[in-house]
Amino acid sequence: MKQARVNGVELAYRDEGVGAPLVFLHAFPLNQTMWDGQVTAFAGRRRVVTFDWRGFGASSAGDGISGMDVLADDLAGLLNELQIGRAAICGLSMGGYAAFAFARRHADRVEALILADTRPTPDTEEGKQGRRDAAELVRQSGPAAIAERMLPKLLGPTTCRDRPQVLSQVRAMIEANRPEGIAQASLGMAEREDATPLLGQLSCPTLVIVGNEDQLTPPSDSEKMSRLIPGARLAVIPGAGHLSNLEQPEAFNRHLAEFLGTEHG
Repeated sequence: MKQARVNGVELAYRDEGVGAPLVFLHAFPLNQTMWDGQVTAFAGRRRVVTFDWRGFGASSAGDGISGMDVLADDLAGLLNELQIGRAAICGLSMGGYAAFAFARRHADRVEALILADTRPTPDTEEGKQGRRDAAELVRQSGPAAIAERMLPKLLGPTTCRDRPQVLSQVRAMIEANRPEGIAQASLGMAEREDATPLLGQLSCPTLVIVGNEDQLTPPSDSEKMSRLIPGARLAVIPGAGHLSNLEQPEAFNRHLAEFLGTEHG
């Protein structure tokens, strides 16, 4: 794992392979190792970059709330450090929220966009309060309490029944994070702005991916989002919940490979 000083924090990252850059943005409250299966699959044909958001994994935490604009600018700063001008950006869940902010603030740097198990709309007032409650919970009781609260929603019933190792893997990722990093990001998501007005302005090739068992950002959200993005493709993955790349990696990688193979066609 390498480190880069970006916007006052140390970001832990991986930079593997050669070719057109492909950057993966991890979900809340996980870390960049959720993309291990994609790094293995794509580093032979792409320059693949993954990193831990500030406060997650091996990256240091910043001061204050980790808003989506802050995360987007961290991504831009890391790309600058790696001398990458434009890249295909794949964000899942919170990674998708940050990808929206990046596309709004740094549109000229987005070669293609992959929006996985995410949604453009902001939280409801109830949802915002849930984010604030989660921040308080993790500060008081630690990451294990967040894992207990979130795991039933993160993974689909097929995964829980047939792939218990994924459950253990996700739990370990969550519990390895620092409480304050989780809290700062939870509060940042609560404050994110509505990305719906951005959708019609996206001019890059876009793929929307969702698990058909996703409880947090259900397929109906992705279907609506894909209709609002000019020329977007939609892929619904059977047997996957909110973490579709971990739950059904072969299907996820196949859809991504097909999309990347034709994004300039």
